Amino acid sequence: MSDRALPPETTLGPEPALAPDFGQQVRRAVIWRSASQIAGQVIAWASTFLVIRILTPEDYGLFALTQVMLMLFTLLNGYGLASAAIQRAEIGRHELRQIFGLLLLLNGALAVIQILCAPLAAAYYRQPMVAELLRVQSLIYLTIPFSALAYAQLARSMEFRRQAQVNLVSALIGAGVALGGALAGWGVWALVWAPIAMFTTRALGLTIAARSWLWPSFDFRGAGSIAQYGGLIAVGQFFGFVQSQADILVAGRWFEAHLVGIYTTALLLTQIFNNKIVPPLNEVAFAAYARMQDDRPALAAGFIRSTRAIMVAAMPFFFGLAAVAEPLVLTLLGEKWREIVPLLLPLALAMPFWTLFTLLRPATDALGRPGIASGNAAAGALLMPLIFLVGARWGIMGIAWAWLVAYPLLLAFSAARSMPVIGVHAIELIRAILPPVLAAAVMAAAVMLVDSLLPALPQPMRLAVLVATGAPIYCLWLALFARGTVRDLIDLVRGRRVPVVPEPAA
Repeated sequence: MSDRALPPETTLGPEPALAPDFGQQVRRAVIWRSASQIAGQVIAWASTFLVIRILTPEDYGLFALTQVMLMLFTLLNGYGLASAAIQRAEIGRHELRQIFGLLLLLNGALAVIQILCAPLAAAYYRQPMVAELLRVQSLIYLTIPFSALAYAQLARSMEFRRQAQVNLVSALIGAGVALGGALAGWGVWALVWAPIAMFTTRALGLTIAARSWLWPSFDFRGAGSIAQYGGLIAVGQFFGFVQSQADILVAGRWFEAHLVGIYTTALLLTQIFNNKIVPPLNEVAFAAYARMQDDRPALAAGFIRSTRAIMVAAMPFFFGLAAVAEPLVLTLLGEKWREIVPLLLPLALAMPFWTLFTLLRPATDALGRPGIASGNAAAGALLMPLIFLVGARWGIMGIAWAWLVAYPLLLAFSAARSMPVIGVHAIELIRAILPPVLAAAVMAAAVMLVDSLLPALPQPMRLAVLVATGAPIYCLWLALFARGTVRDLIDLVRGRRVPVVPEPAA
């Protein structure tokens, strides 16, 4: 393995924080990252819905039980070290080799620990199959050091085009393995091997794209600041794991695999936007904010502008999902998944609060304050298990409604700690997101009214009529009563840098 990508004297230094073409760089990054994500997810979700129709709720329940441990260890896999490489103003080849060495040691240890702890997880859930699944899933950790190092190098240069191409190809391969395995009768193993295939191809592709041919260094002298920053990120991620997986920890212990599968598939639908659209945008946002950290007014304006744009896309998805839950589930998943329908309302209504919560972290991390997000996650780690334990007294529906109690509280606490650091006032944020919230509420009300007036129709036709009703109503409301928001979105798409002026509530 050679170091030709980074000659001995190479140091990856900063570019001017607000270079004349910086706005265009961010725009291109968002377009490439978002477009590839959308294209990949269209194919992946087409495959996912076919797989869901083939597999059973029990298969998804078993898979969900393995995800608790897998997500815990994945959050501790050292991606915080990659974030440190992105956030630093300058970083040299030796530091990158140190990061690579740390990633190799950390992920090798995680793989061994998961194999050893697999029987304990199986005993907790009283599902022996969980141990077998976890042992095989430990292969994923072997890919992380390569993808994390390459990702950091590409993100520093705002090079998201090549990332996008690799992510698209790896998503296609993962989707193909999942669908092929389901058709071949693999059962839950189709869900296990698909991400292994995706992570492996992504690691290989990103390494080639970044030309990150480095020998690891296990001499960690002088790497204290990198380890400290990465450690703070890891602490926040650990608390984030407890916060995000508390529902599965409770539900997996209290309810049978069938109900857990119903609940996690409902989550799968309502979290599509937050799990598939927001993360790549946050990747771009973190890299951009890190470049803007010395210009707080510009960073604050960028935060408001990006939050407004994301909520314009998110709100019709969440409220629309709640309004068309029954025809959507029956059309896409089939009658055997009807139990999902009542769970979608509370989960969909809770998701906007979660979206806003996740948008805070890239800005505070980029400002060199990862402890802010770690503290927010710690609060969630305390709050969420308690609320889910209370909710479980009312069955799986209680778990779903607990989301709508917990996340508004967590958002209020986190925003109060984060926004002063970012330089944003609460009233600015409310004014930015209020137009899409109102437009989506009007849209949902109109869709439910039309649905109540429709005659009996086949579910696909009913879904098509409701979608065709809601989309133009949402767009028309924005055009009539939120023209400032529409103008800002148009300028954002065109790459114009304009000041964010709070818009009066509609």
